[in-house]
Amino acid sequence: MKIAVLPGDGIGPEIVAQAVKVLNVLKADGMKIEMEEAPIGGAGYDMAGDPLPEATFKLSREADAVLLGAVGDWKYDSLPRDDRPERGLLRIRKGLNLFANLRPALLYPELASASTLKPEVVAGLDLMIVRELTGDIYFGQPRGITTLENGEREGINTMRYNESEIRRIGRIAFDIAMKRNKKVCSVDKANVLETTELWRQVMIELAKDYPEVELSHMYVDNAAMQLVRAPKQFDVMVTGNIFGDILSDEASMLTGSIGMLPSASLDENNKGMYEPSHGSAPDIAGKDIANPLATILSVAMMYRYTFADMATADRIENAVKKVIAQGYRTGDIWTDGTMRVSCSGMGDAVVAAL
Repeated sequence: MKIAVLPGDGIGPEIVAQAVKVLNVLKADGMKIEMEEAPIGGAGYDMAGDPLPEATFKLSREADAVLLGAVGDWKYDSLPRDDRPERGLLRIRKGLNLFANLRPALLYPELASASTLKPEVVAGLDLMIVRELTGDIYFGQPRGITTLENGEREGINTMRYNESEIRRIGRIAFDIAMKRNKKVCSVDKANVLETTELWRQVMIELAKDYPEVELSHMYVDNAAMQLVRAPKQFDVMVTGNIFGDILSDEASMLTGSIGMLPSASLDENNKGMYEPSHGSAPDIAGKDIANPLATILSVAMMYRYTFADMATADRIENAVKKVIAQGYRTGDIWTDGTMRVSCSGMGDAVVAAL
C-alpha cells in the first residue's frame, strides 16, 4: 500500500504526524505500507513556486491513496489567485478525478455536551453527506473579474453540471444508503437554479434503480435550517459542490467540533484522498493544540473505502472511541471533568489504544 503523505500548511504537519503514528503501528504489526511525503499548498509554493508541484501530483497519481493535512495561510493571500494554496487543493481534486466527497458526521455519546446544540437534539446523530467535488461553480467557466464599458468591475462565476456528473455522484449516495438506513435526501435549489432543476430530475430518474431507498428533496436553505433543528431526520444527504461545502461544515458543529470530522474524496475506482474536514488554522499552528482525531479517522476511511479492509478501519475507529470514553480531550472538545491533552498527546493515546 503506497500512501502519498501531503502535510500541507498550518496545523497540517502536526495532525498528519499523529495519523502517521497510527500507520506506523499498523506497519509494525506486519502490514506492507510505504509512505512518501511531498509538499502541497503554501508549502508547495515555497518549495517549487507552485501550490501543486509536478512532483507532488506525480506521487499522488502513482500512489494507492493520498493522506492530506490542510492547505492555506493568511500570508499567501496577496499572491495571484492561481498561486494560492487553495488552488493546489482544487487542482489535485480535479486532476485525480476525485468527484465524490464523503463527510460523515457521527456524534460520540461522550461528546454530546460539546455540541452547541442541546444533547437531546444531537444524541445518536449518524449522518453521511455526499458532496460532488469536481464540478459546479468552483470549476465552471466562464469565470473571473472583468471591467465593464462604464469602468465598473464585475465578478463572474458559472454554476454548471451535466447529466453524467449528477448521475455518478447520485449513484454513490444511493449505494451508501443501501448499506445504511436506505434514505437519501437530495439537496438543491430547483425553484431558482436551472442547474439544480436538472439535478433533481436526474436524482428522480436514478431512484428508479434503487426501489428500496426512500428519496426526498430539500431546498438548500431549508436543509441548513433542518440540520440545526432536527439533524437526526437525515441518513444520507447528497448535493453539489458549493452547497456541500457549506452544509458539511455546518454539520461538523453538531458533533462538537469540526476537529472530529474526517473525509474521503474518491474517484470511480475508489482511489481516494483522505483529509480532515477542517482547514489549516494558521492561528494555532505550531502550538501542539490541534485536534488530530479527524485526520486519524480519515485513515480509517482510507482502509474502509480504498483498501476495503473493514477490520482495520474498525480497529482504528474503536481506538478513537476508546480514548474518547477514557476522557482524553483536545481543547476544542474539552469540558470540565475530562483530561485536556495536546495534539501529540492525543495521537499517543490513540496509539496506546491500538
